[in-house]
Amino acid sequence: LEWNSGKVEGNVNRVKRIKRDGYGRAGFDLLRRQIILSD
Repeated sequence: LEWNSGKVEGNVNRVKRIKRDGYGRAGFDLLRRQIILSD
């Protein structure tokens, strides 16, 4: 059985992008909300 971590890596990259976009103006609550809503 073959497996890869493509889906996990995609999620990690999405979270990193959201963190970069909100750097300096977003608190934890806003970042958390953006991560949940972007799924």
